[in-house]
Amino acid sequence: MKAAETALLICDLQNDFLHPDGAYGRAGLGTPEIAALPGRLAPLARHLRAAGGWVVATQFTLVPGRGGAPMISPHLAALRPFLRQGDFLPGAWGHQIVDELQPMDLAVEKIAYSAFYMTRLEWVLRRCGITQLLVCGIVTNGGVASTVRDAHVRDFACVVLEDGCAAFDRETHEAAIAGLRPVCDVKTVKEGLLF
Repeated sequence: MKAAETALLICDLQNDFLHPDGAYGRAGLGTPEIAALPGRLAPLARHLRAAGGWVVATQFTLVPGRGGAPMISPHLAALRPFLRQGDFLPGAWGHQIVDELQPMDLAVEKIAYSAFYMTRLEWVLRRCGITQLLVCGIVTNGGVASTVRDAHVRDFACVVLEDGCAAFDRETHEAAIAGLRPVCDVKTVKEGLLF
């Protein structure tokens, strides 16, 4: 693996998902596994950047419409009725990647599970010469899995960092990892440090 062609792709580790004062924290949603991710991933981000690689973040985004009310897809509104105006707002504190993982080399807003859907991610990665992705973040069965599958069909070499991802329960996480094995390599964060 060439570091200069590799990006750590951090999916959605944002304040509104992880911080107690964020949208999900206010709703009482979170797990110890999700909370532990920034501390586990920060050394890898520093290591990869020092080796010449990239740290790229995706930021789940609720685009504000007229009057500032967020445009929320019906399935998400049903699943997460607590979301309100100001949550995941572009440029706001809740939208930002958690401090422990800053700085990012690149950040891309996304509006759906896959970070490739209607975003500039593919263009940015190719422009930077990135051909390999170490994918981590939340949630394993949602944003991570969808992004990895879309990366696979675009011929990016993908490694999912099994202990660098989490879902809202262990069984869902493990099922998602098992489902991704046909389209990517699966390694640990520690293995990702071996450049």
